Amino acid sequence: MSDLNKDSNQDIEHDSSIGPQPEYPWIVLTTTYDVEMWIDNYNRELQRVISDKNPVGYGICFSLLHGGEIYLHTTSEGEIVLDVTPEAEWVAPVITATTQIHAPSGQIWALPGEVLTQMILGLSTLIASTRLVTRHDFKIRKY
Repeated sequence: MSDLNKDSNQDIEHDSSIGPQPEYPWIVLTTTYDVEMWIDNYNRELQRVISDKNPVGYGICFSLLHGGEIYLHTTSEGEIVLDVTPEAEWVAPVITATTQIHAPSGQIWALPGEVLTQMILGLSTLIASTRLVTRHDFKIRKY
């Protein structure tokens, strides 16, 4: 796993009791069934590492093939919060095309949960690797 960029504006912190999570190479998902199975596996893995009863900032980081990262968090209501780093702004048209949601003025996207499968399917060929994150500041204090 690559070290976290401590100079980043992302304010990523890891819970010292959990430790850094490994980075995994991405395997391109080609069907909605593949994506749904990946989501189920990701949910189980995330539940395994969550130590808080009211988790905030837990999620997954997608490192993109052509630069940048997307941090994904789902709220208890099933909504999606994305933090698309400035280096990953190039992927905004793909997110818009797959979700039918226009890009926000900043880097934080709020999306309905029902678009998750299509979004992951649309981004699948652009993802290089993933890792679970145990603390991420989405610049939003309340989900």
